Amino acid sequence: MALIYDLVKDRKVLTCDADDTVLEASRFMMEHRIGALPVLRNGELVGIFSERDVMNRVVAAGRAPGSTKVSEVMTANPKTVGMDETLENGLFMMREFGFRHVLITDGKAVKGLVSLRDILLRYVAQQEQARRIAV
Repeated sequence: MALIYDLVKDRKVLTCDADDTVLEASRFMMEHRIGALPVLRNGELVGIFSERDVMNRVVAAGRAPGSTKVSEVMTANPKTVGMDETLENGLFMMREFGFRHVLITDGKAVKGLVSLRDILLRYVAQQEQARRIAV
């Protein structure tokens, strides 16, 4: 069984600080073409900030992105999975709780962030490989 960490083990973990503004974090996500960020305070995980948070908790609520701190609109104390969690169990958790992203941790350290897109791309690659082998 594949481990969920295998999907992101070669990626740098991008994060934002809880005191960053929504505007700063959103621009950072756009620059790096990502949909969510682990949120740290003093180096420790305190939340996750996603595009959905921007839309629901900032734009729709009429808040100013330049003066709203990420900590005010993030999802605090997010559920995480360990590095040794299977891909299947991580996907189950995402489906069960309606997550599009899940954080991978090792103790208190953030080791990665997996999106549904990551899982889909892995699945498609496996199907293509199986098709090539069958031919």
